[in-house]
Amino acid sequence: MSPTPLNFPFRKVFVSGAAGVIGQEMVALLTALPGVEVLAADLKPRPATFPPPIRYRQGDLNFLTEAELAAFEPDLFVHLAATFERSTETYGFWEENFQHNVQLSHRLMTVTKGLPSLHRVVFASSYLIYDPALYTFATPPAAPRRLREDDPLQPRNLTGMAKLAHEIELRFLDGFRGTQFTTVSARIFRGYGRNSRDVVSRWVRAALADEEITVYGAESQFDYLYAADTAEGLLRLAAAEQTTGILNLGTGRARRVADVVAELQRHFPGLRTRIEPSPIPFEGSEADLTAYVAATGWTPPTALETAIPALIAYERGRLDDAPTAAAPGHVLITSAAAKVPLVQAVRAAATRLHPAVRVVGGDLNAAATTQYFTNDFWAMSALNDAVLPGLLAECQARGITHIIPTRDGELAFWARHRAALAAAGIAVLVSEPAAVARCLDKLAFAEFGQVRGLPVIATALHPDELPGAPALLVVKERHGAGSRQLGLALSPAAALAHAQGLREPAFQPYVTGREISVDAYVDQRGRVHGLVARTRDVVVNGESQVTTTLPDEALTAQLTAIVAQLGLYGPLVLQAIVDEDGGLHLIECNCRFGGASTLGIAAGVDSFFWFLQEAAGNNLADFPFCPAAVPLRQVRAAADMVTVVG
Repeated sequence: MSPTPLNFPFRKVFVSGAAGVIGQEMVALLTALPGVEVLAADLKPRPATFPPPIRYRQGDLNFLTEAELAAFEPDLFVHLAATFERSTETYGFWEENFQHNVQLSHRLMTVTKGLPSLHRVVFASSYLIYDPALYTFATPPAAPRRLREDDPLQPRNLTGMAKLAHEIELRFLDGFRGTQFTTVSARIFRGYGRNSRDVVSRWVRAALADEEITVYGAESQFDYLYAADTAEGLLRLAAAEQTTGILNLGTGRARRVADVVAELQRHFPGLRTRIEPSPIPFEGSEADLTAYVAATGWTPPTALETAIPALIAYERGRLDDAPTAAAPGHVLITSAAAKVPLVQAVRAAATRLHPAVRVVGGDLNAAATTQYFTNDFWAMSALNDAVLPGLLAECQARGITHIIPTRDGELAFWARHRAALAAAGIAVLVSEPAAVARCLDKLAFAEFGQVRGLPVIATALHPDELPGAPALLVVKERHGAGSRQLGLALSPAAALAHAQGLREPAFQPYVTGREISVDAYVDQRGRVHGLVARTRDVVVNGESQVTTTLPDEALTAQLTAIVAQLGLYGPLVLQAIVDEDGGLHLIECNCRFGGASTLGIAAGVDSFFWFLQEAAGNNLADFPFCPAAVPLRQVRAAADMVTVVG
């Protein structure tokens, strides 16, 4: 940034659309400012050029929450995120424009307008708002029309309509929140820059590939604004805190399309061009910068003659670079069965990451209920080591890059092969084999906990091996789900009799108190990223049908320290009892997402979204745990779904 904006007053800047052409330039400028923290957000993966201090939030920002932003406490919001098509919008753009322009802008202001930290909003609007009758012509214009902020408005297309709609929304908010934060909208003229799909960059890439370029409307005149100048111009406008409302942002000087071609030919003397009649009216437009210059004392300095050599150098360098990260692949849920709430939670997380991500349900049963709730269904074979090559090939054929196992009996298989699958580009949500084995074996889990001084309930293979000769016992299967054929509060003799019906019985002392479940997520570095305890109010077949979150800071801290010692990764459910004196007694741990763990998601343990973010290479520090501010209760009940057949 040259020169650096004077008295840049902001210290925490939230930038939407940060991976875009303008966004990347803006992040680079903000990084150079001392003491400025940046929360950069975009649907696209994190750009490799972003330095580690930049917090990056990848995903569909239509699902951004106020709690996420409140944790960052931005004082400046620069709204760049938008979707565009070329000069002529296609029919399919109808829905995309609504979701990622109209709806997105409204959503982002909904979750920012109440933040006490917010002082300034800068919106990247567009000159496409102006009535095209002012600046489009049937024949080549002799001179461009200089557009002023008070010129008539008639959005040229859906994108212009969306920009105008949000300008009006900001004007509305000014009437209610103007004392809390100020807003300013910059109507940006014809943008171009590095890493862009604009016509200048496309022609540079074509020239480097020795391809012919097709030129339409060579005599049209546009106010070409280089993206680096756009970024600086927006930040200067942010710093002009007394300036509100709407201002033009361009160079103030229109250039012919033919000027762009001539500059390219200067660098590529052999450039082949084909001049075609324009399928759309000629344009002649440029920005009146009177208001902008008065507010900032600055004008964008970069001319085509300076920018095009920079674009050529950038594109030449990019030819040797590694390819940029692609959109994430699809998600397979194995043993999906009738786990509809789990499937819906995964779909919600996948959509938040990227709308192109599909969720595939997999199960041995070709009639599994969840096939009606997933994007696709896979009738899978039984899992054993021999099927791994075929399973891997099928995953690759389906574009699956994430696997979420959901049944205890399959966890050991996925744990054994998670490294091989990772080498093939498939992330599996499962812990390492030793940790899985401990959780599936109640005796091993108890022994592990005792060695580490954890408050585990003693477990033995015979009542006589339990310390203290307890009068009442619990007997259960040593391996797998603890609720199967559970014997509860039995005398030693009755417990031994009950054990006759079990394959591998394990015995524990019966402990009275309030039974709780704990939903937690442990990140790839072994740190507990989020944890919520909940009471098991109504339990049917071992699963909570009614469960309520338990806001107890001391208990949460104790449980967090315990979970950190278990050596797990991903979601887990810890079962425990809190006795009448407040003592904690650990029963067992399931190293997978639990049947009622959807309440954990609602309470802030965003397990599936965090998994997808980590698999995309993102740092979960950019996705902080935001626990629910009030207790939440979940009631599980059957629901009907009606669809159109055919």
